[in-house]
Amino acid sequence: MAAGFGSRLRPLTDHTPKPLVQVGDRPIVDYIIDHLKQAGVQKICMNAHYLAAQILAYARARTDVGVCVSVEEDILDTGGGLQKVIDDFQGAPFWVVNGDAFWVPFESTLLDQMAQMWDAEAMDILIALQPVESMKVTQGVGDYFIDADGRARRSLDKTGTHMFTSVRINHPRIFDGVQSGAFSYLDLLDKAEKDGRLFAFPHQGDWHHISTPDDLVAVEKAVFS
Repeated sequence: MAAGFGSRLRPLTDHTPKPLVQVGDRPIVDYIIDHLKQAGVQKICMNAHYLAAQILAYARARTDVGVCVSVEEDILDTGGGLQKVIDDFQGAPFWVVNGDAFWVPFESTLLDQMAQMWDAEAMDILIALQPVESMKVTQGVGDYFIDADGRARRSLDKTGTHMFTSVRINHPRIFDGVQSGAFSYLDLLDKAEKDGRLFAFPHQGDWHHISTPDDLVAVEKAVFS
């Protein structure tokens, strides 16, 4: 997901899309694609709107894996952007990762472990959640609780035990009956939760919420110093 404006990371995003802002002398999205490659992913689609030409140039330069770009003339938000490319996945479950997700270690088995946990019969969405108490470098937000049966339950007042990392596996049926156009992915999360089909994977490594320039400085100091 690379179409957003990255407003809170300004001025770094005044002339650079947030996924291309550098952390440790590499664009944030480089690390994401490395994780996906390590997990065996061979086809990646990035959406683009803000400064889309830079995303297109990045995709062309990344020749070690197949990267296509879905350019949104009008920004479609976090749900509509996915729905626009849903046919590319040919009915199979698929990963979604926000273009600013940053987790370590770099040899992380997060994606492999989530793939092992995935159950297409029981789940519509499986989300990776980070314990708020483990977030010492950047500010954690209590987006979710994890129930005893492994289901994720959203905390409307943000007092949950875990933060949503944006890393998730989706079954394409979550788009059944959904009209095209701009809408929030949160609507799909809430529906899956209501249906009892939203499950959580508790991440054991470090995941950092890079939202502001101060966050970026803190992460570089913690990870690369």
